[in-house]
Amino acid sequence: MGIDLKAGGRRTGHTTSMKAIKTENPYTRLLIKLYKFLARRTDSAFCATIVKRLHMSKTNAPPLGLARLARYMQNKEGKTAVIVGKVTDDVRMLECPKLSVCALAFSESARKRILAAGGECLTFDQLALRSPKGTNTVLLRGPKSRKALAHFGHSTSVANPHTHDGVAPYVRSKGRKFEKARGRRRSCGFKV
Repeated sequence: MGIDLKAGGRRTGHTTSMKAIKTENPYTRLLIKLYKFLARRTDSAFCATIVKRLHMSKTNAPPLGLARLARYMQNKEGKTAVIVGKVTDDVRMLECPKLSVCALAFSESARKRILAAGGECLTFDQLALRSPKGTNTVLLRGPKSRKALAHFGHSTSVANPHTHDGVAPYVRSKGRKFEKARGRRRSCGFKV
């Protein structure tokens, strides 16, 4: 019996970033070390998740806006929001509530607004001292909104009939003459 290479049997020469840290950022590398240690010694799922997210690429750690953050933190007084990514300002939000936020980075205006509202901006090493197991924290992440995601199906399961509803096809152009009939309207065969 050989290895079924078609089915992705043997990936040699590929190291995952979970084994070898790919980032050159010394601060991120230290944070990975710290939270890896905490995850191992405390058996905390929170720390393990933080490690996993610290390893992620910039695309997979999207920023979180202040308005969305405030919405997620409603009715969660006394808890700290934890974002493995950047917190950015939202000019559409007029009043910033009092928030306790821990993130990898803050935009200058977001930090100003959080502090002006009487909140606090923490770093991950400060959070490790305050709650090593992630008690009284809310782990959040920003919205993934890359254009490529519009083409991906399987958000539910492959067996689900609605797997490909609203999934954008890869079309050469969006004009009248390009893939507008069969498969795109009920009157011409079927509609996806």
